[in-house]
Amino acid sequence: MPATPEWPPRSAPRLFVEQTVELDCQLRISGNQAHYLSRVMRVSEGDTIIVCDDETGEWATRVVETGKREIILDPVEKLREREPVPDLWLCPALLKKDRFDLVLEKATELGVARIAPIITRRCVADKLNAERARNIVTEAAEQCARTALPQIDEPVKLDNFLRNLPANRVLFFADELMSGEGAVSAAHVFASNPPPAAILIGPEGGFDDAERDLIRSHHQAKAVALGPRILRGETAAIAAIALWMGVMGDWRAQD
Repeated sequence: MPATPEWPPRSAPRLFVEQTVELDCQLRISGNQAHYLSRVMRVSEGDTIIVCDDETGEWATRVVETGKREIILDPVEKLREREPVPDLWLCPALLKKDRFDLVLEKATELGVARIAPIITRRCVADKLNAERARNIVTEAAEQCARTALPQIDEPVKLDNFLRNLPANRVLFFADELMSGEGAVSAAHVFASNPPPAAILIGPEGGFDDAERDLIRSHHQAKAVALGPRILRGETAAIAAIALWMGVMGDWRAQD
């Protein structure tokens, strides 16, 4: 007896779409996404595409028409609701482009709700290409089967960020000077301070003394250590998110 085909197919392409998905409402895919489906994935009529709209959740759709510039999909079945996202912001100082691309990608895969880039005195960049950043997090979300995209803010200077931090959000400050003997472990501090939360990560070269004093003087800031070694900015961001998710986020064992 032949095996029942897997539904939806595990190999089905995944896409985030701007249009709200609902039954009996066709989706028209154009531009780069249409090119990806037709030229890279070689989809044809009848194939299954998994789509998310960052609003209603995840859907299985079927290709009903393919063209040179447009592909039309019919929603067939809702597979999942939009996932609940742990209330964690990553607030990383801007890094060199390739390293910050990595931060955007991995922060998305690890499940943060928001990415709020910070400009500090030692930053090697002071701008962020918003379209490029959006494409990176969207592709990362598609790859790891997220049904929700993180929000990406425009970069702001450190003092403005601290001034406008919501009063109910604890700010974990990854301080490289706290590494070594006597440091307060991040896991212990995370466990003692429930969300909403934000993690602040410094640039290449770290925060300068004035910035460190400014952060430490903020009444919501709690300095934490990320182990005995001094980490690169992108490594610190990834490590801190993973640790927080294991202690307070959706990596915890559910009761």
